[in-house]
Amino acid sequence: MDSSDLAYAGLARQADLFAAGEVSARELVDVCLSRIEVIDPTVNAYRVVFAERARMEADQADARRRAGAGERPLLGVPVAIKDDVDVAGEVTAFGTDAHGPPVTSDAEVVRRLRQAGAIILGKTNVPELTILPFTETPTYGKTRNPWDLQRTPGGSSGGSGAAVAAGMAGAALGSDGAGSIRIPAGCCGLFGLKPQRGRVPMAPVEDGWRGLTVLGPITRTVADTARFFDAVKDGGPSFAEAAARVPGRLRIAVSTKVPPPLTVKVAPEQLQAVQDTAALLRGLGHDVVERDP
Repeated sequence: MDSSDLAYAGLARQADLFAAGEVSARELVDVCLSRIEVIDPTVNAYRVVFAERARMEADQADARRRAGAGERPLLGVPVAIKDDVDVAGEVTAFGTDAHGPPVTSDAEVVRRLRQAGAIILGKTNVPELTILPFTETPTYGKTRNPWDLQRTPGGSSGGSGAAVAAGMAGAALGSDGAGSIRIPAGCCGLFGLKPQRGRVPMAPVEDGWRGLTVLGPITRTVADTARFFDAVKDGGPSFAEAAARVPGRLRIAVSTKVPPPLTVKVAPEQLQAVQDTAALLRGLGHDVVERDP
């Protein structure tokens, strides 16, 4: 597997390759760091990269595997963290230079990722105060879509989406109150999940955006998201096991209505993509109906 294939393999495949001894954590991290060095000056997905720290953590992961302690589900996999979530020793900037000092401890979700063996590559850019559906700030500049540099990766988890789409991380953590995971996933051709409230711990935040904001993954595939989600969620059955099962007949609602207060029109290309997807799902035997809110 060459470096590009490895970069685009995604979290689950990278974890499996590492567990099988087919690739080292240092190789995974170095692939991502090399791509960050070449690509990110243009894309601007990361606000800060923990290069030396990530290499050290990769060496530790490799040592664990050699010692037979490699059972952690995300051991050796490099991930990125949205810059509205605390990472010990670094500021949480929220896309502005009006931030506080470096925090002293990881957010609970970051702690769980580390406990699962993931390696934190860095923190990804967001719009100011994470309130816009694109990612651009006076302080940290524009984040661009790796598929088309003239387009946005969305927001507010735009840096996380751009990092995963460009193969600069195996997966990334985002947050979502009004589309901030789902919009970047859609813009960047990825899989984003906004989980229900209370499924992933927000600590030390008590009530993100009056309870609307939750934390969740941005990944390349459903299997990646399931593996990531199992590592950070509070209890319940395994999402990875569920994702591996063939689903039964599903009831699926399709809506092409733009939610208020937006006044934009959906382009014909996007409408056709939704209709084609609905037709595919019907062809697979699912019950698909139009339901506009």
